Amino acid sequence: MNTKKPDLIFLGTPEFALPALKALVENDFKPKLVITQPDQPLGRHQKLSSSPVKVVAEKYGIRVIQPKNKKELAQIFAKESCQVAVVVAYGMIIPDEILKKPAYGFLNIHPSLLPKYRGSSPIQAALLHGDLQTGVTIIKLTQRVDAGPIIGRQTFDIGSRNAAKLHDALAQLGGELLVSVLPNYLAGKAELIDQDDSQATYTSLIRREDGLVDWNKTPLEIFNQFRAFTPWPGVFTYFDNKRLKILNLSVLEGDLSKDLSNGTVFLTPKKKLAVKCDNGAITLITVQLEGKKGVLAPEFLKGYPEIVGKRLG
Repeated sequence: MNTKKPDLIFLGTPEFALPALKALVENDFKPKLVITQPDQPLGRHQKLSSSPVKVVAEKYGIRVIQPKNKKELAQIFAKESCQVAVVVAYGMIIPDEILKKPAYGFLNIHPSLLPKYRGSSPIQAALLHGDLQTGVTIIKLTQRVDAGPIIGRQTFDIGSRNAAKLHDALAQLGGELLVSVLPNYLAGKAELIDQDDSQATYTSLIRREDGLVDWNKTPLEIFNQFRAFTPWPGVFTYFDNKRLKILNLSVLEGDLSKDLSNGTVFLTPKKKLAVKCDNGAITLITVQLEGKKGVLAPEFLKGYPEIVGKRLG
């Protein structure tokens, strides 16, 4: 293969895409162009804010374009020479006519071991299901979302990580895997493996209401929900018709609440605030009542002693 590096365009928007962009630059695959979402109004004053990818690209001196829609995106690829494109959490499904433009196509980093957990929330799905391992997959994009042939895949032990920490670890792993497979892929030496659609599972967009705790679930299921939805949307329940955010919790060892209904608040022998759930209980460590600041459970109990014996939810 010619040693001249290909014309590469990078498409990405949030922080998850940063390790991949940095890895490309640091391994002599600096993109000729970065495409990212338009600046968005943020905060009370609705001040326009650039995407993390735009900020980093400009620091590297890379030209940045921010198309507003698929038509503008198509116009970019009609004008720009591009042999390979890399897409990481860009925020727009790439139309098939654009996918055909680069000679080597579009590569994508997906934070799961495809075909498992296709879709928009694979990190949360792995945690919700209590998986011990997950990983990242590099695929060649096709018209079917997350269904393209696999170029590379790397497993990763989840350990005790929550969604925020797992997000960062998989973003880093994805960047490393990308630059490790890219040379062979461009040289035509990489083996592309078709996904087994019969093994595919799917995820969907996380909604704020997904954080509502169902006290009929087991302690482990609730703990996994807490890990999956940290930092967003978080987990919550209702106390006296007010939203009660659970900022930290743990699984209570031993069933100390056999005679209580699920969702009932009680005190453990060590005076810890706990909630009965299916086949066990959860200890509340830090909570935040609607309109109030977050406090440790003992402090909350002083202000709201009537919570003991109440059913949450």
